[in-house]
Amino acid sequence: MFTSVLMIEKALTPEDVEFVTTLHGDQQVSFVVLMQPRGDQADVLLRAIDDVAFGELREAAQEGEEPEGREARHPAEVALAHTITALRATGSEATGQIVEQTPLDRLKAVVEDTKADEVVVLTEPHYVEEFFHRDWASRARHQVGVPVLKLFAHSE
Repeated sequence: MFTSVLMIEKALTPEDVEFVTTLHGDQQVSFVVLMQPRGDQADVLLRAIDDVAFGELREAAQEGEEPEGREARHPAEVALAHTITALRATGSEATGQIVEQTPLDRLKAVVEDTKADEVVVLTEPHYVEEFFHRDWASRARHQVGVPVLKLFAHSE
């Protein structure tokens, strides 16, 4: 069975689920989902700049309201449970965990522990981090020892 570690920041949409479960054709895939709460990922300014770059001015103004720390855990747990249920509904195996601290260190450990075949990073675009190669996918490519695929999440 092919093992894919899937790094996400929000629940997968039905389009995202279909996309990741069909990446390898008919091959059976087992997913290990790592979810980092959005409020814990980057500082408010970087998230707001990304929103402005997308022309989402209302969202940029509301970035300071994004839950962080303990307040971000419950929404992340709900999103992770939804994602695992959706992946399993396609016939795939799926497990997951919330990653609150050092997501790339945890990613590397999970890749090694599960002998994963690949990492798929499925996030919203983060222009500032991507420009400076500080996004998860860019940084993971130098650490995990398996192919890293970066995909942009579908909007709800």
